[in-house]
Amino acid sequence: MISIFSDLLEDALWAQRIAYRTSLGMSPYLIVFDKACHLPLKIEHRAYWLHELEELRLEAYENSRIYKEKGKHFHDSRILRKEFKVGQKVLLFCSRFSLIVGKLHSRWDGPFVITNIFSYGAVEVRDEANDRTFKVNGHQLKPYHEGPNLSSN
Repeated sequence: MISIFSDLLEDALWAQRIAYRTSLGMSPYLIVFDKACHLPLKIEHRAYWLHELEELRLEAYENSRIYKEKGKHFHDSRILRKEFKVGQKVLLFCSRFSLIVGKLHSRWDGPFVITNIFSYGAVEVRDEANDRTFKVNGHQLKPYHEGPNLSSN
């Protein structure tokens, strides 16, 4: 039974080594041995490979850097920047309920009123119910939109 797994592991590792990587722009086998390999062959190391290997590694590093930059640019383009003003009403994300989640339970507490905005995203908010102030991260806030007043006549 163990010999079967060792054979399968060897095949799986071989497939991993010769598979094309999008982030590198080439396979790891190509980076190490400077040639594409599709079949398992005995490889004789040659001295002239060392000179070209460094260039190939630099190219793979550059491809990886470009891939990461594109991913970062895509991620940053999808982020919505939140602009808050002093006196604005906001809702605070309630992280206490991360373990006990109900379908109909709101994850947002509030409304709170912004009293001060600090650098690096920190915001001081005041709870109108008990007039208590505290600092929170600005990423945990979202604007509070008051709905129409539904008072019965």
